[in-house]
Amino acid sequence: MELDRSWPEQYLEYWMDILRLDLGYSFHLHRSVSDIIFERMKWTLLLAVPALILGAVLGALSGARAGWKSGSCIHKMETAFFLAIYCTPPYFLSLIVLYLLSFKAGLFPLKGFYSTGSAVDIAHHLFLPMTMMTLFSLSRNYMIMRGSVLQEKGSLYAAFARAKGLYDEEILFRHVFKNALLPIITLLALDFGFILSGALFIEIVFSMNGMGSLIYDALLSRDYPILQGSFLIITIMVISANMLADLLYSCLDPRVRWQ
Repeated sequence: MELDRSWPEQYLEYWMDILRLDLGYSFHLHRSVSDIIFERMKWTLLLAVPALILGAVLGALSGARAGWKSGSCIHKMETAFFLAIYCTPPYFLSLIVLYLLSFKAGLFPLKGFYSTGSAVDIAHHLFLPMTMMTLFSLSRNYMIMRGSVLQEKGSLYAAFARAKGLYDEEILFRHVFKNALLPIITLLALDFGFILSGALFIEIVFSMNGMGSLIYDALLSRDYPILQGSFLIITIMVISANMLADLLYSCLDPRVRWQ
């Protein structure tokens, strides 16, 4: 760790190691931190990225329709369902689903990412945790998109679009949807930033060796090189995701474009 050198030299050496993707050595797992993180990261990305994308797309579309037709009985029941999911702790609902569908019914594996390593086997293991992550992401995006559309549909530009003779669907998806989508982009950027740690509860419940469980185990064992490397990767992803969200803002909303 270069502790025999001065602090400026240690700091310079630390940055040189980072540029070489050398994040240190885990004194608990007795391996290179970079190798451990990249090995675990691919499984967490495989689990979380499809769930977040599906949750964002389905939540935005269904939430927009629910907000536009908020007086419909079907959409009221739909909102009550997603509100119940939104208010339920992820680990609690995951434990119930795991107990009923895996332990009792035996339809899905109880733990892990794979048994044999084939594509079908991996998909079978990932289906239940990915569904749970998608459901929670969908319910949150649904509630936020619904509230955003409710606010936007009373704006003057929506009334002007009606006065021009546009139909409801045209007003919603040609005018209201893009403005109402801005909060979803912010949340999606934060989700992608914290994607490596955001699957913590799901990975613990379903006993998956991803980044979330890696950070949790490193905290318990006080494996500081693992924690430093993980937090560095998460920080880079958060900053990159927020920069991408700012660029998307300028594409969707002309009011925030550079003059």
